[in-house]
Amino acid sequence: MNEHVTQQSLFKTSQLEEADAAPLNPTENPTMGEVISRRFSRRGFLQGSLAVSAITATVSPLALLTAEKAQAASKSAFSFTEVEAGVDANHHVAEGYDADILLRWGDKLFPDAPEFDPRNQSAESQARQFGYNSDYVGFIPLEGSETRGLLVVNHEYTNPHLMFPGLVEAVDGKLKQKPLTREQVDVELAAHGGTVVEIEKVGGKWRPVLEGKFNRRITATTEMALSGPAAGHDRLKTSADPTGRKVLGTINNCAGGVTPWGTYVMAEENIHGYFSGKLPEGHRETQNYERLGIPEGAYEWANFYDRFDLAKEPNEANRFGWIVEVDVQDPDSTPKKRTALGRTKHEGAESIVAADGRVVFYLGDDERFDYVYKFVTARTFDPDNRAANMDLLDEGTLYVAKFGEDGTLTWMPLVFGQGVLTAENGFASQADILIETRRAADLLGATKMDRPEDIQPNGVNGKVYVMLTNNTKRKEDQIDAANPRAENAFGHIIEITEAGGNFASTTGTWEVLLKCGDPSIAEVGATFSTETTRNGWFGMPDNCAVDAAGRLWVSTDGNNNKATGRTDGLWAVDTEGEARATSKLFYRVPVGAEMCGPLFTPDDETAFVAVQHPADGGEDWEGHGRPSYYEDLSTRWPDFRDDMPTRPSVVMITKRGGGKIAV
Repeated sequence: MNEHVTQQSLFKTSQLEEADAAPLNPTENPTMGEVISRRFSRRGFLQGSLAVSAITATVSPLALLTAEKAQAASKSAFSFTEVEAGVDANHHVAEGYDADILLRWGDKLFPDAPEFDPRNQSAESQARQFGYNSDYVGFIPLEGSETRGLLVVNHEYTNPHLMFPGLVEAVDGKLKQKPLTREQVDVELAAHGGTVVEIEKVGGKWRPVLEGKFNRRITATTEMALSGPAAGHDRLKTSADPTGRKVLGTINNCAGGVTPWGTYVMAEENIHGYFSGKLPEGHRETQNYERLGIPEGAYEWANFYDRFDLAKEPNEANRFGWIVEVDVQDPDSTPKKRTALGRTKHEGAESIVAADGRVVFYLGDDERFDYVYKFVTARTFDPDNRAANMDLLDEGTLYVAKFGEDGTLTWMPLVFGQGVLTAENGFASQADILIETRRAADLLGATKMDRPEDIQPNGVNGKVYVMLTNNTKRKEDQIDAANPRAENAFGHIIEITEAGGNFASTTGTWEVLLKCGDPSIAEVGATFSTETTRNGWFGMPDNCAVDAAGRLWVSTDGNNNKATGRTDGLWAVDTEGEARATSKLFYRVPVGAEMCGPLFTPDDETAFVAVQHPADGGEDWEGHGRPSYYEDLSTRWPDFRDDMPTRPSVVMITKRGGGKIAV
């Protein structure tokens, strides 16, 4: 998601609007940009200055592609006709495919749940309805069935100006957002978290099963357990929980994952926006919270709940920023925050079983100049005994990545007592290291990255793909002719090869798969293949998926009419052979929306995508040209009804007539 987004609003100051805020990483550790620069300078890939003027449209390389389209199509692993890039009020999918709404914000999840009534919302209703702003989407097949499974979906955050009628008003000719009521805050709490819902395939299309016995809503008030090395630590204790082992709810759940043993993991990302107030003078958490940007105060929850006020509950924020595991086969089970995986602004937790049977989780910390991590379980996965796997995430080793200038990769363990991670540097135990994961990684000299978001291991080709969304704070003195990415607005994708093909290895190598942005503008420095059309390039890679065939799909966050002249969407990206670095636009979202998910069913016949915060914007689109809010929306997607607001949704994409996608 957007690096600052906790609560997007045109009418309320939040970190989203503070794009020039100072980075939170105080170290002098090398940035990924510096590493890339030095590496490619040494290899002599490029010579001389690339800071040249934009190539005019008449001589753009893209203008030469028409004659090569047939050749490019034959090289690519993807077969479909591209969508035209652009901006409008609707979504669009490649020719020959259907993009159907599966679940919308407010849709009922149980037979006795109330129908969605946007003008009469309540926390009780929302807790039994599909939540807001879907992000991660996962699928867990039900045993013995090829047509039934569980869809698991994160609900990351809320946009009150799009959700609630009458919240925005004109004051002295300017639009202002009124303070939220307690009832509206309670709706927000219930709209966060996640959904577990059974779906079934009928006639080639999926539909929710409201009677599904596993259906469940997880919210910001669901009781959860803290487990692993930090559980019970004094720094996690509050007046409501003197044990330090229980916490209410999960928040800002961005990407996530499904484990090999069929549980659902939710990543807590931008937790800083939910906390307000000031720590007591001299409190030990001051430096810890500053490293995470806590408090930001974008949400108004502290007005009604003391636990979000640092002055009243100084330890509460330490109980967020974890990876949460949910046993989807027991709707009454207590979700567990697995502290062994560290505390950061987590973007996802995708996993793969290593050759020796241990399970490896890849973790991005979504902030400019922060780090890439992985966690390797201590014990091995038992495919024949699900119960034996249920606490695998409480024991293991957390690593942080150091990318070498020579293309080597080192995974450095975050283990108490090793190297600088000792009492002399303020760590009394492994719990301290996990609570202050960022500071521990700082001390190890990890490579400062350009907003690490989703990280996806590929079991087919043995690679790992790291989405780096952007970093507009890269300075001129951090680049050279080989890497013209000062104020890197468009991001890039790193491809990792673990040593010996072993995902649990502590060393490896890396390459830049793509530098993103418009390849027709030379100073952007994009590196898409020459077969990529004017519709095929993208910026701001965010989430990704690898389908059953091992092909990479990338969704974006930050494309908009002002920056790129196109909305976010889902692109197919070739990673192998002559077509490597060729990208094709498959699906695009409505104005103001972010593209999340994506997910492919095991047979590659359905792609699920999440369309987040549609209509959150429109000032720069000629079709609206003014702020967008409940009464005056830039789009009313997906219902397009005057009595319905815009509704974040999960969309299912299928090929007309059936068959595998992009084949």
